[in-house]
Amino acid sequence: MTQILPTSTVGSLPKPSWLARPETLWAPWKLQGDELVEGKQDALRITAKEQSDRGIDIISDGEQTRQHFVTTFIEHLDGVDFDQRETVRIRNRYDASVPTVLGAVSRSKPVFVDDARLLRQQTDQPIKWALPGPMTMIDTLYDGHYKSREKLAWEFATILNQEARDLEAAGVDIIQFDEPAFNVYFDEMKDWGVATLETATEGLRAETAVHICYGYGIKANTDWKATLGSEWRQYEESFPLLQQSSIDIISLECHNSRVPIDLVELVRGKKVMLGAIDVANEKIETPEEVAATIRNALRFVDTDKLLPSTNCGMAPFSRDIALAKLSALSAGARIVREELSAAKP
Repeated sequence: MTQILPTSTVGSLPKPSWLARPETLWAPWKLQGDELVEGKQDALRITAKEQSDRGIDIISDGEQTRQHFVTTFIEHLDGVDFDQRETVRIRNRYDASVPTVLGAVSRSKPVFVDDARLLRQQTDQPIKWALPGPMTMIDTLYDGHYKSREKLAWEFATILNQEARDLEAAGVDIIQFDEPAFNVYFDEMKDWGVATLETATEGLRAETAVHICYGYGIKANTDWKATLGSEWRQYEESFPLLQQSSIDIISLECHNSRVPIDLVELVRGKKVMLGAIDVANEKIETPEEVAATIRNALRFVDTDKLLPSTNCGMAPFSRDIALAKLSALSAGARIVREELSAAKP
């Protein structure tokens, strides 16, 4: 990647209204059978072009082919029953009806590889694919078999590593693991969470990233954030461990959050995917606001290690708002690139 300050999205982008209900998490599909398969593929092609047209440098699938960033992966695994559901508390914030683990979990075939190959065909730019991390997976289902969060996490880590290796073979440049659970379950994260994440990345030549955020801009998350006080220091728990880990890129929420920017110093030496776009507010950032966030971070991150991004996924937004925010992200990064170029002797 020769571009300095390469821009990227972190997760989901809104789906076309003909594919799924707009501005809704876990939105039901509007198509079925072969039409659904074709519709998902068309949406993936569209989102790749929309990102490129708006100056995004690292192209993702925008999660167009999945209903949810965790459960769509889980539903392709053996040992999990989606008909037998239980209500669980997700990340100590909200209740959700989730599938049940009834037996040993395993992956009989690749889950996202065909989609990743299709994305690879759409662009010559670097591509990124997101997978749920082991800790966040176990927090999004009911375990009726292992009766141990840790045991199930290690099983998922092995399965994720199989999927990640296949994604790498399909041409994915960056494989991202989403671990919002790292901001909630600190003891588990320290005891085995980071270790299971490293197992998921074992043997990969593709760059690896871990994304830790404060969640989508839904009421349960914004209500939780309101309880966190004037400074959000949760990253202090995970960053020192991740700085010592084999993970290449640390992705964090920043813009319009109460995360003290100097916490980025804790992962000095790693690449940082910096959230410079707020996903909990429909107001479109100005390019200058994005540039200011980037400049602020550059006090703690080397220029060649900073990747401006979104705070989290944007599925709950309208497409117009999400695309305008992508344009602001690329325009803000361009401002800082030009400043850095002009400052060179």
